[in-house]
Amino acid sequence: MSTTPEFERMLRGVSLRVTAPRIAVLTAVHEHPHSDTDSILGHVRATVGAVSHQAVYDVLRALTATGLLRRIQPMGSIARYETRVGDNHHHAVCRSCGVIADVDCAVGEAPCLTASHDSGFVLDEAEVIYWGLCPDCSAAQMSGSHP
Repeated sequence: MSTTPEFERMLRGVSLRVTAPRIAVLTAVHEHPHSDTDSILGHVRATVGAVSHQAVYDVLRALTATGLLRRIQPMGSIARYETRVGDNHHHAVCRSCGVIADVDCAVGEAPCLTASHDSGFVLDEAEVIYWGLCPDCSAAQMSGSHP
C-alpha cells in the first residue's frame, strides 16, 4: 500500500511539486480505484477541506500526463482514474451496475495483443474492455431480483 512519503517521491520523480491536493488525489485514487472526478473531489475535500472542482481537474490532468494516474473511459461511461499504471492491464465492466474490475494482461508483455495489421504504428499498448454482469448483478438476475 502506498503512503504519503511514497506519493511525495513519485511526484518529485516526475518533477511535480508536492502539494496537499496532489497527495490527496493520489491517496483517493489509490484507495478507491476506478473513481470518477466527483468521487475523487469528495474524498479530497474530506482530507484537505475546501478545494475547487477545477483544482482537482487540474491535478488529475497533471498526474495523468506524467503517468502517475491512468484515465479510463469505457464506452458510455464518465472518465475514471486509477493508480495502477504501466502494466497494460484491462478492465471488465458490469452492464447493469457499472462496477469496474481489473483484468490482468491476456498474453505476454505489453502490448498484450498482437494486432492483425499495425498500419505502420509502433504499438506499445492495447486496451481491452470486457463487458458483462458482475457477480452481484448476475446472481440477482438469476434470482429474479435487482441489485
